[in-house]
Amino acid sequence: MKVVVFGGGGFIGSAIVDRLLRDGHSIRVFERPRVAPYRAFSAMEHVEWLTGDLLSMHDVGEAIDGVDVVMHLVSTTLPKNSNDDPVYDVQSNLVSTLQMLNLMVQKKVPKIVFISSGGTVYGSPEYLPIDEKHPTDPHVSYGVTKLAIEKYLLMYQRLHGLKAVILRVANPYGERQRVETAQGAVGVFLQKALHSETIDIWGDGSVTRDYIYIGDVAEAFARAVRYEGAHSVFNISSGQGTSLNELLGVLERVLGRPVERNYLPGRPFDVHTSILACDLAKSELGWSPTVGLEDGVGIAIEWLRRQSSFSCINGL
Repeated sequence: MKVVVFGGGGFIGSAIVDRLLRDGHSIRVFERPRVAPYRAFSAMEHVEWLTGDLLSMHDVGEAIDGVDVVMHLVSTTLPKNSNDDPVYDVQSNLVSTLQMLNLMVQKKVPKIVFISSGGTVYGSPEYLPIDEKHPTDPHVSYGVTKLAIEKYLLMYQRLHGLKAVILRVANPYGERQRVETAQGAVGVFLQKALHSETIDIWGDGSVTRDYIYIGDVAEAFARAVRYEGAHSVFNISSGQGTSLNELLGVLERVLGRPVERNYLPGRPFDVHTSILACDLAKSELGWSPTVGLEDGVGIAIEWLRRQSSFSCINGL
């Protein structure tokens, strides 16, 4: 199949592109201007790299022309800063997605796979683990916008026969995670620990999240591309909760040494505990997480060390 991956050059997108290529798909990556390919692709890998503006109907129209599946991984905001400017969040994410959906209908593109946020769309849990039927009450604009996009996808599915698959991903971590934008606790903690820097903890360290290795996330998206069943919304998670203090313990075991930590006052927008049930993905997609947290952290550390060695060798 021909798949266009919006955001295919980022942390999550690059892992998904690599996984889709192993299935023999032809990939068109759509990225922001001046974002270079994250690696060199071989002649046997069918990859087309486009850059443009997600708000440009011309650019998006060219990107989706002739494809079988649209994969939408783009978000211009993060949970921690989305409340600072909700108008920008809606304009840059929701409006651009609606334009994309209209173009898909116009060009008769039959399917879209969208990354939603298992960590924010539910809000404070009424029960654990959280399944797909749990009430949705986001605390941050990021989650509100993700949920609004979900609703529009389902509306277009009903009105136009567009097949929508929505994956509510928990807290992904692993290779190529962007630490400069504080994209995920694991990546930030690893980077600081490797450089013997103090790690800031908001609250007493009991905040608990569901961490999922990026390779497992990519596998779920590969299966979503092929999925034609009746369901539309799936949690993608490890199904296990890990507190920040426990995460630090994992880092210390993998590194073989203690890490410095600094406890700060808790943040009001942080949900204390978020653990997702992934039984529906197991039964419908045939997907299960395969990499445990300690093994996944070990893989991520080795990748960071290789990157650091490469930078030193090349004088970067």
